[in-house]
Amino acid sequence: MSETVIAPEKRAEAPGPNELRDPFVRQELKRAGVWIGMAVAVGLVALLSQPLLIIFGGVVFAAMLDGGTRLLGRVLKIGRGWRLLIVVLGVVAFLVWVVMLAGSELTAQAETLTSVVTTQINKLLAWARVYHLLESAGGAGEIGKQIMGSIGRVTSALGTAAGALTSGVMIAVIGIFLAVEPRLYERGVAWMFPVRSRASFYETMSAMGHTLRRLMAGRLVGMSVEGVGVWLLLWAGGIPMAALLGVLTGLLAFLPNIGAIVSGVLITVVGFSGGWNAGVYAFCVYAVVQTVDGYLVVPTVAKKSVDLAPALVLGAQLLLGALFGLLGLMFADPIVAMVKVGLERGSKKAAENAGEIEPPAA
Repeated sequence: MSETVIAPEKRAEAPGPNELRDPFVRQELKRAGVWIGMAVAVGLVALLSQPLLIIFGGVVFAAMLDGGTRLLGRVLKIGRGWRLLIVVLGVVAFLVWVVMLAGSELTAQAETLTSVVTTQINKLLAWARVYHLLESAGGAGEIGKQIMGSIGRVTSALGTAAGALTSGVMIAVIGIFLAVEPRLYERGVAWMFPVRSRASFYETMSAMGHTLRRLMAGRLVGMSVEGVGVWLLLWAGGIPMAALLGVLTGLLAFLPNIGAIVSGVLITVVGFSGGWNAGVYAFCVYAVVQTVDGYLVVPTVAKKSVDLAPALVLGAQLLLGALFGLLGLMFADPIVAMVKVGLERGSKKAAENAGEIEPPAA
């Protein structure tokens, strides 16, 4: 009796990874490519953070130049190129004036300021140790290192004066090139998007540019009010190094929250170096200037630019400062503003696609 041979059960074979013609394999490869691309992008951002921030700084500077050019266009009815040239020459003339006329005086005051601040901080630490408020602490230098360590690492790109100067020059050059031909670079970036998405991209870029111009205009107004106000009031009260403190206050006003704290400490410390009356007067000057800027200038500007929550800005400054150093700290505010505009535009576009709101008329 012969044995019956049972044929093995036939099963459907799944396509292998080399079957590129299969739709399922193509779909999985696309998904894997997206995740790999995201991982590579994150790695490149971390690796190229300093050059990217310098480029973003150029974009911010270009927005400031473009804002000045548009503002000048309300007075002078000439070509945009000539107006931009006037703005650039004005910026260069101001920098030359600061360096040539006030440079030597400010340098001498800077050396005195360092000595005064170090002496006052050491006195404060000695007083704290006497009353057992601070058992063990180093001098002013050690405190400075701890503060810089808590804010974030000083990056290699800005680790020296030469590095800071080089970064500033690169930001200025990139900003001038962008301000001369903004549409050229905008079309170049839009070329990397699908044709159906380019109209939305142009609208988003226009909204971001408008917000950035208003934000930087408000920042310049605040810097001018704080710098000139501190200088004049300290000079009227006989506080030493009034010009240098005014310049530092104006520059630090570019950094919301953190800049105000640093400038307030410097003003108060220098004031108390001349006695209690001078110290109280200097603190009152700081309080008055910050009150005028915080309750008059900032709200007025915020209505015409972008309203950012102070806690959000401070959190972004601490986070970006810890990740990317001084450049991250400087550009945290514009980055948050751009992200906010992008999210608002994306949310509005999604609502239009869902039919929740009507799209604007063409």
